[in-house]
Amino acid sequence: MMAVFRTLRRNVPYLKQQLCALLGNTSNSVKLICFVVLISYALSYWDLAVEVISVTPGYIMPPLRLWSLFTFCFMEIHFWEVLIDIVTVGLCGKLIEPLWGPVEMLTFFAIVNFGVGILTTTFYFILYYCLNDIQCLYNVYIHGLAGYIAGVSVAVKQIMPDLVIIKTPLGKLSNRNVPLSVFFLSLIFKIVGLVDGTYPTMYFLGLIVSWIYLRFYQKHSNGTRGDMADYFTFASFFPNVIQPPITIISNSIYNGLVKIGICKRNLRKFDMTNPSGVTISVSNMDQHDMERRRQIALKALSERLSKSYSDKQPLLPLSGSTANVSLPPVVAQNREESSTSQNVQEAVSIPIPSTPAVKATSEDT
Repeated sequence: MMAVFRTLRRNVPYLKQQLCALLGNTSNSVKLICFVVLISYALSYWDLAVEVISVTPGYIMPPLRLWSLFTFCFMEIHFWEVLIDIVTVGLCGKLIEPLWGPVEMLTFFAIVNFGVGILTTTFYFILYYCLNDIQCLYNVYIHGLAGYIAGVSVAVKQIMPDLVIIKTPLGKLSNRNVPLSVFFLSLIFKIVGLVDGTYPTMYFLGLIVSWIYLRFYQKHSNGTRGDMADYFTFASFFPNVIQPPITIISNSIYNGLVKIGICKRNLRKFDMTNPSGVTISVSNMDQHDMERRRQIALKALSERLSKSYSDKQPLLPLSGSTANVSLPPVVAQNREESSTSQNVQEAVSIPIPSTPAVKATSEDT
């Protein structure tokens, strides 16, 4: 324990510098979340605090520890998980908050974490009834921002789906592949023992909750809700090989939800009576998707043009420019001499009247 504190004390200046660079120009809500996570990590060395702040399935029923559904997301046991949480929340403040606004970002934070707490508790109740193991109720502590990390990966996939993160010999890793890749990585970490047993469950349920909210219920500035784009279907999270069966299953569930009124069907109208041709009226959600893609394309084009302009600056100013360019002494001297000689020639040049031609004699030769 003392060695850990000594290591942290030596790296405090570096960590402070990196955190200031990450959290700079972010909202107060982002900084508050990071601060509460750090305070909760300090309390994690007290076992009673871990039990009180975390969700224990057997104690969640009212009037016991119902408040833990609102506090469990801030509790982390491992310091490297705290760093991942802070980096995730900071990137959310840099990438997502400027597009959504601080209120929508906090709404997304609350909905995802609360939904993950409810569904994870339900999962361990089902596990208890299947295994008849009392430890599933009273020896399990649900805590951390694993569900919110999954939600941020889904939101980044929605905003920038085609952005390539890294190129490998096996192919390109883009934002489309991040959510499912991190889920399988969490399973490996669970087998190795780097994360708790609840981490993969919370992450997977975070994928489900965040996708449902962003797909059907998120309210946009133009009054529409959700994002019914084709690239944001549930099957798009999986590899292309297994997308057809996933599409059949997800469409069947979606049609069932539409029949009972939980979801609304996305309709496209075709006007065949238009004499000038066929008029297609796309939904507002598709228009929102096209507008978002247009803004991202314009931003990328602007950055590329500014970079190209900075790389191709002229070495000398254009004619009529007032910029001063320092030249080497020899070049400057030669330039002054040529300018002086040119001025002298212009001043001495006097027109001479033409005279009749004189016949050359032998003395001229």
